[in-house]
Parts: sequence; structure tokens; C-alpha cells
Amino acid sequence: MDVLLTKLYEIFTAQILDIGGTKFSIATIISLLGLIVLAFFVSRIISEIIRQSLLSKLRINRGLQEAITVFIKYVLITLSSVIILQTAGINLSSLAVIAGVVGIGIGFGLQNIASNFISGLVLLFEQTIKIGDYIEIGELKGTIEKISIRSTIIRTEDDLFVIVPNQRFIENNTVNWSYEGHTCRIHIPVSVACDTDLLVLTEALLTAARHEPRVLSNPPPEVWFQAFGKESLEFELLVWIDDPDANEPIRSSINFRIAYEFRSRGIRIPFPTREIILHNPEAMQQVIAPPNPEDYQLLNAKQTNSAISPANNVINSKSLRDLLRKISYFERCTEVELFALIARGYRKHFDISEIICHENDPSEEFYIILSGVVEVFSEKNNQVIATLSEGEFFGEISLLIGTPRTATVRALTIDTVLFVVERQQLQKLLSEHKELGEQIALKLSERQQVLISLGLLNEEELQRSQYAALSWVRDRLNNIFGINLGKSP
Repeated sequence: MDVLLTKLYEIFTAQILDIGGTKFSIATIISLLGLIVLAFFVSRIISEIIRQSLLSKLRINRGLQEAITVFIKYVLITLSSVIILQTAGINLSSLAVIAGVVGIGIGFGLQNIASNFISGLVLLFEQTIKIGDYIEIGELKGTIEKISIRSTIIRTEDDLFVIVPNQRFIENNTVNWSYEGHTCRIHIPVSVACDTDLLVLTEALLTAARHEPRVLSNPPPEVWFQAFGKESLEFELLVWIDDPDANEPIRSSINFRIAYEFRSRGIRIPFPTREIILHNPEAMQQVIAPPNPEDYQLLNAKQTNSAISPANNVINSKSLRDLLRKISYFERCTEVELFALIARGYRKHFDISEIICHENDPSEEFYIILSGVVEVFSEKNNQVIATLSEGEFFGEISLLIGTPRTATVRALTIDTVLFVVERQQLQKLLSEHKELGEQIALKLSERQQVLISLGLLNEEELQRSQYAALSWVRDRLNNIFGINLGKSP
């Protein structure tokens, strides 16, 4: 036994390698490798401690934290390896030839590994994609979970983890839905019958979008007319979201709502039609059995019930177009102007007793009541001024002339629904349709008593010039909305 141990000791201590004048035994080589492996794990632990205790407290984004952590880890590994080798007596300059040979080997035999390694460094420090981003590369969609030196791990929508070589992100076009923020727009194509009322369709699509809580109200949803199809009209509903990971569930939810809105408004989705030509109709009549009169009665009964079913009763639902025409400022609007106004507004729900706007607040929108009842009252005098119901509107004068709210408004019924038009959206509409601004100026100038009660005009000035109110209103609209209305006669 002693002889065997002696032989093993001699084998392990025998000098078998000479590097730069320093001789190494098997035991020395094993100890060096063990120290290098230990340095690797220690470097990894130190870099993770730095990330968790320091970088996370600095509120640096997740991707940059990972990049700094990887950089620190590899710097520590390199420094510790150099120190271990130098301490062992290895002259690193003597390894220049070996490094050159290894470099040639990497250049030829390990091209993909070297390319992925460099690509990984580029991704980590360039930060075009980073951990937590939702990306699309080819047919693959998912969230980046980890970026390492060789590959990137992506978690798909099916909760599968895909390992993608880093080189693929450098060489191919990559869609980063989360780049420079997490707001993105999704497109939902829709086909409708050629005889569809475009205003009703627009209202239906925008209603479907605004009923989805994950859709952003600013930027607002839009409806684009894409093309005239062979058997249909092609539209797209465009909505903005701030959660790219959930774009498919949001798309599905909106599609469900669109189907409901189409059914409630009687909007038809076209089906392909085929023309069948019979060359021998006489033979077909002999094959087909004569119809049963009872079947005709049953069919007529079904058709009658279908015609009066709530799903197809579109008359009961008031159109926004009709409600807007009741407002004196928009009663002469063209279909195009009404289309633009409906597209720029949105629906908002209020619970019972919820305050819609406060007295003396800045006027940033006006409202049309789609369902429910609201109460207008003065907080200062503690007095109810008016009660408004479905189809009525309020807040338009304060918005148009830029004065604070003259009263407080609150909802009196559960789930009161209002159609809201914001100042910013109205400004875009007036800048595109100057004739609409002129119509509003004329209507506002006719409400002289209201302007006098607000202290905006005085009776003496009105008596001197019959165009005083119109001139003042035009100037006011020009200043507030940045439009250039014509001068008074």
C-alpha cells in the first residue's frame, strides 16, 4: 500500500509541463484549475450581490442592470485568472503565440461561437433590446428573460422558453415593441357589407375600443378606411396600449366587443357569394320534392321573430350622429365633420353621485349624455340649477370660450354614460374644418345674454356695433384653438 501511494505521489508531483521557464506538475495544474473555477463562482456571486444591493436601489432599468452585472462578472473572472496565473509563475507574455493560434482557431473553426459572443456584447451594451422587452423576430414573439454572451432566452405567449443565438438579432430585423417606452399600436382589420352606414360603423368600432380598459384614451383610437373590396368595405381599428405583452388578449377582447356592437346595430359582415347556373332546371324540379305549406308557415314565423328580436332592433339605440345634430353648434355639420367629431371623442362611465366636473375648474371638455341623468348645481349657492337626461349636453360654452366651469355636475343614476369631446381633439377638428369654426362663432355670438351674464361682453359695446359679439367670439376662438377665422363685416 505504501508503495502504491508513493508511486501516485511521484506521478502527481512529477514535472510534466514547462511554460515560460516554469515547470508544472499534475497536482499544480489541478490546483490552478480549481482556483480558476473557484474564482469564476466567486466573481459570479460578487456581481449578483452588486446587482441586488446596489444597482436595484439606483432604479436602473432591468436590462442595464443585467449588462453591468455581466460586465463586472467577466472583468472579475479575467482579473482573478491573471492574478492566479501570475502568482503561479506563468509569464503571460510567453502565451502570445498560443493566444495567436487560439485566435486563428476561433476565426475559422469557431466562427459561430465568436460571432454570437461579439453579438452578445453588442446587445448588452448597445441596449437596443434588453431584458423585459417584448420583441418580434420572424414568427417568434415573446418577452426577453435573459441575455447572455452566447444566446438570448425569450419567453413566448404560451409560456415556452426559446433560446435564440445572439447573432440572429444582429443580422435580422427585430421588432422591439417596448423600445423607448411601452406604448404601441395594434391594428384590428374589419370587413363590412358595402351598404353599411359609415358613421354607425365608426361609432361601433370606437365604442368597442373604449370599452376595453387596457386601451389608452390618449392617443385616442382611430378608424381607417383601407380599401374597397370585391364584396365588402375594408376597415382597420387602431388602438394604443401600454402593455405589449398582452396585445393578443387585448385584440381578442376587442374582437368580442366588435361582434357584440355589430349585432346590436345591425351591421352585417359580408359572406362570399357564388353564382350557380343550372343548364337543366326541368330535371332539378323532378328531383326536388314539392314544398310543404306548413314549412312555409314555420319559416315565416321564424323570420318575423328574428325581425323583431332585440339584437336586430337598431331603432332603439340612438346614434351619436343624431345627438350631435341636436347641438346647435353642430346642426349644420357635414357627414365628414360629424365623422371626424365622433372619431375624436370617447365614452366615459360614471357611478351614482360621482362628480363629473367641479365649479370653477378649467374647461377641458364638453359632454353629451348617452344614458342616465345628471344634476347641475351651484356649490357656492347650494342650489340645483338643472337636471339633464339622455340626449342633452353641457359644458360646451365654457370649453369654446375658455372660461372656468360655472357649476358642478354629478351623476344621479348608476352607470351614467357620457360622450366626451376634449379641447385637444376639438382643436384638431377646427383646424381641419375652418367652416365649422365659423358656424360655431355665429351660434355663440347669438347667445349674447349668456356672454353678458358671464361678464365677457357689455351691453354698451353691443349697442355700438351689431357685429361686436361675433368679432369677440372669433377672436376668442382664434386665441384658444389657434385657428384663423375670417374678420367680421
